[in-house]
Amino acid sequence: MEPLDNDLDYAAIREKIAVQRRSRSISRNARFNFLLIIPGLALLWVLYLIGAAVFQWHVTDVVNSVMTAMIFLFVIAAAILFWATAPKAE
Repeated sequence: MEPLDNDLDYAAIREKIAVQRRSRSISRNARFNFLLIIPGLALLWVLYLIGAAVFQWHVTDVVNSVMTAMIFLFVIAAAILFWATAPKAE
């Protein structure tokens, strides 16, 4: 009978998983690309305010929800910034 466990099989599987993890890792510089969402959202907000000034839209209904979202996005941006500046784990 053949043995059920074979150390060579486990080593090959571990090596295959290690290669897959290395190929999927994100570089430190690429992590900062997630922060490009913030200027995009700011641009949309400025365009909305310009449209409100030009077309006399009522913005009082929107301001409370947008300010709540901005506070939430500030916390998310701080978390992304910590993640982006973290040293690469080996």
